[in-house]
Amino acid sequence: MRRIIEPPPEAGAAPSPLWRRLAWFVGLAVAGTSATAAVAYGLRSLLMP
Repeated sequence: MRRIIEPPPEAGAAPSPLWRRLAWFVGLAVAGTSATAAVAYGLRSLLMP
């Protein structure tokens, strides 16, 4: 079975490619912004009839 959570990299191991790290950063930034917007619009719809 494949591990879902990977352990930290070993000392001296090469870091993952830059494109993969940037893709994770962009994905998390978009997901966070979308979640914040959804909560804000949800609260706005509840407070302003």
